[in-house]
Amino acid sequence: MISFLQVENLRKSFGDLVLFEGITFGIDKDQKVALIAKNGTGKTSLLNIIAGKDTQDEGKITFRRDLKIGFLEQNPVFNPNNSIIDEVFHASEDVKIAILEYNTAIEKNDKDLLSASMEKMDHLQAWDYEVKVKQILTKLKIAKYDQQISTLSGGEKKRVALASVLIEEPDLLLLDEPTNHLDLDMIEWLENYLKNTRSTLLMVTHDRYFLDRVCNEIIEMDNSQIYTYKGNYTYFINKREERIAIEEALVEKAKNTLRKEEDWMRRMPKARSHKAKYRIDNYFQLKDVAGSGRQDEEVRISVQSSRMGKKIIEVKNLNKKFDKLTVLKDFSYNFTRGEKIGIVGDNGTGKSTFLNLITQNLQADSGNVDVGQTVVFGYYKQEGIIYKEDQRVIDIVQEIAEVVTLGNGRQMGVKEFLNFFLFPFDMHYTLVSKLSGGEKRRLYLVTVLMRKPNFLILDEPTNDLDIMTLAVLEEYLSTFDGCVLVVSHDRFFMDQVVDHLFVFRGNGEVKDFPGTYSHYREWLTKIEKDQKKELIQSSKKESLNLTTDNSSTDKAKTKLSFKEKKEYEQLETDIANLETEKENLESEISSGTLTNDELIEKSNRIGEIITLLDKKSDRWLELGEFI
Repeated sequence: MISFLQVENLRKSFGDLVLFEGITFGIDKDQKVALIAKNGTGKTSLLNIIAGKDTQDEGKITFRRDLKIGFLEQNPVFNPNNSIIDEVFHASEDVKIAILEYNTAIEKNDKDLLSASMEKMDHLQAWDYEVKVKQILTKLKIAKYDQQISTLSGGEKKRVALASVLIEEPDLLLLDEPTNHLDLDMIEWLENYLKNTRSTLLMVTHDRYFLDRVCNEIIEMDNSQIYTYKGNYTYFINKREERIAIEEALVEKAKNTLRKEEDWMRRMPKARSHKAKYRIDNYFQLKDVAGSGRQDEEVRISVQSSRMGKKIIEVKNLNKKFDKLTVLKDFSYNFTRGEKIGIVGDNGTGKSTFLNLITQNLQADSGNVDVGQTVVFGYYKQEGIIYKEDQRVIDIVQEIAEVVTLGNGRQMGVKEFLNFFLFPFDMHYTLVSKLSGGEKRRLYLVTVLMRKPNFLILDEPTNDLDIMTLAVLEEYLSTFDGCVLVVSHDRFFMDQVVDHLFVFRGNGEVKDFPGTYSHYREWLTKIEKDQKKELIQSSKKESLNLTTDNSSTDKAKTKLSFKEKKEYEQLETDIANLETEKENLESEISSGTLTNDELIEKSNRIGEIITLLDKKSDRWLELGEFI
């Protein structure tokens, strides 16, 4: 194996806080590795150090010579005065200008500019680069190359940063939460792209389906130790449980042995022999092992919700427009106790607007939202926690309450409650600005639940939360007896939590789908295939009818010969194989990993397959008339 990266005895601290120490691992060519750890243990800091954006206190990082590295930061920083094309295009200035002129000519249908720009593209041999760039930008829904960075939202900036890093085609890709701010179509495209890319990969992500399908190895950081798992996320979960069980058994065994050794130490005479000294050393080793048991490692969510009456929320004929953009059209729905609804749809179709209409933070153009008197909203917003620069963790929660009532009715002081959410006492007076992204999200979750909501609205709750916290949140929501309305691009989270979906299709249309997100995707894929098949068969049948109307031989024919039956069966197999090959080729073409020659070759093959499918489908339909 060719080594791309070696990390040896890495240590990083901030003052008295040690993030990690003694971290050692390596990554070889073609590996696709995920880094998993609890929030606050330094995942982002580790990636920043590897990428050269930060420095370690101790240790060594070694790269293979001439290795090209691409780094997607969790919160990318751009020059606000630059345009998208300035940030995304890594080619020469002449190539950049030629591609920009070419796309401008197409948009404006300027034939003179198109002719001139095509000549430049030919001269600079920029077509391969332009095809690759356009594929990636199109899939990430970035259309206006000359748009200024300062006008983009946080999510749009993240997509520009992702496009920039993918276009560069580095040898080693470092990705920090690549699925944040992507809609579900983009996530599924990125999933396929990274599976097929030649780049070696090290990434941090909370998206478990994404992780499961892309990565072939997992590195876990736990209690300043590194554990490596040669498999995907499902394999990791099983092996991690086995590892923890073994560790706990060893600690328990050490504790039992330690009791006997402590008794011996108390009775041992002062004149100790050499043999006794060995036993004393062994005693202290046992003591270390017995004291190494796992501390509380998971958030435990158990918060009382307010009583909910029979009337919850009744929505009637709701409409909302922004200028010419319709985000909701004649929407009506009556919410019932205990239902959990997921909201999916492309970015910009009105999902967050809908949440603000339901909570009456935004006024509808027409229609009515009637909220029951007992409804207490808990609104977890996408932008996260709002705080002042001088606020500390304890200040944030004490503004809400001094005492919290748990699900079992027991009351708990806010300091103890913070500890319950993995904010130990020594963190209570930490400035909120010093917390990691995941810790801020966890603190925000604390403030939402402290208000005892019975109607939870969660807008992208999975961003920046670690996998362990997400698992506990999923368990809590499954037993929550109020209502839950959740917008999320995390498919695993949606499958675990929701009963049905509001699918935002654009132009104000909302479909209520009875099932999880995975069920919806299966249904959508089947519908698309059926519609395509019906269209092809309808077209072929019309063509066949024209032929058979003029054929007296076919009219007289009543059944197939043995040879024709065999041909019919073979045609079914051939058509299915060709359809599969066509789908695979389309996936390769959209992956963005092909050279221009490969693109031409694959495109030509698709043309051949379409011709073959036409011929074989015609013959299959012709023979099918006599089955």
